[in-house]
Amino acid sequence: MNLDIPHIPSRIKKPRESGLTMMMDKGLSVREAEDFVMSSGEFTDFVKFGFGTALIARDLEAKLQVYREGNIRPYFGGTLFEIFFVRNMFEDFRKFIDRYDLDLVEVSDGTVTIDHDKKLECIKILSEDVQVLSEVGSKISGVIIPVDLWVSMMRTELDAGAWKVIAEARESGTIGIYNPDGSANVELIQDITGNLDQHDVIWEAPLKDQQVYFIKMLGPNVNLGNIAPSEVFAMEALRLGLRGDTLMNFLPVI
Repeated sequence: MNLDIPHIPSRIKKPRESGLTMMMDKGLSVREAEDFVMSSGEFTDFVKFGFGTALIARDLEAKLQVYREGNIRPYFGGTLFEIFFVRNMFEDFRKFIDRYDLDLVEVSDGTVTIDHDKKLECIKILSEDVQVLSEVGSKISGVIIPVDLWVSMMRTELDAGAWKVIAEARESGTIGIYNPDGSANVELIQDITGNLDQHDVIWEAPLKDQQVYFIKMLGPNVNLGNIAPSEVFAMEALRLGLRGDTLMNFLPVI
């Protein structure tokens, strides 16, 4: 803060277990990554290399180093795990993670059908060496997962060793925990919040209205992910009540 004023919400400092922000990198250059760290690094906990972009990113090691020097933990998106898994290359995936000295991985089954017991086994194996983010939900339009099954899968994946579970929304914010128009699937979200510790869940919220929804419901230290690089700074302002959408939420009731 350039000036201390009253009634600004308290934000947990890094490194933190909650109040997490995950930025989605869909192909930034090293220079763009450096600029991002300069402007928004202090507000960002993780950077996810979206989809399978880690396989084609230029200067990958240099970009990983940029994020690490900015006190941000980089990792490769869950789709990369699926790309390896569907080819029966799980051990090769582990070697690829080791090659880049990552301490965080994502396991998902949003596109590839994976037996849930097999997914749990992968989480357990990976969690012996690194922290695991496990994503629940389908990336395929029209695939409906019953509400009670969402909660059950999240619980069992946490029990298997996942550090956090991610509630799927894709980068479009129109699937999973959201309806096709981007509005919240209230029944599903309420069931998850009613049965799991919110600190264990990262909500994908690529759209501003979705970020506002969760900040108003769960407070400034809610875990949010799939945030575009250009939106991280603005979202931190939402967390702090420095935008009209949340300005009144953190003021005392008169």
